[in-house]
Amino acid sequence: VQLQASGGGAVQAGDSLRLSCRASGRTFRRLSKAWFRQAPGKDREFVAGVNGNGDRAWYADFVKGRFTISRDNALNTVDLQMNSLDPEDTAVYYCAASRFEEITYYALTSSYAYWGQGTQVTVSS
Repeated sequence: VQLQASGGGAVQAGDSLRLSCRASGRTFRRLSKAWFRQAPGKDREFVAGVNGNGDRAWYADFVKGRFTISRDNALNTVDLQMNSLDPEDTAVYYCAASRFEEITYYALTSSYAYWGQGTQVTVSS
């Protein structure tokens, strides 16, 4: 049971990146998933989450209108399209999966049982 995140990199402010997280195991296909991030010296924080069907999504206030979370249950992936990146977005980004198709608190790390290894995003001004 693994989550593999990819797509991070070093970009300039205003650029875009697309992160992707691939999950192994058929049981992951319809579980609620999310992206979190952690900057140096800071706590891990919620970025975006999506339910098992992919028809509802939640976003942290600081990314609304810039980031979009999407999922493809056939491919067992969840992506995070990040536009208009800012140096404040610099962090390690983690994908996470819960044990349920729907959860109540998408923004809580304790809602998720499985975590990927993280992918570094660095945005320079």
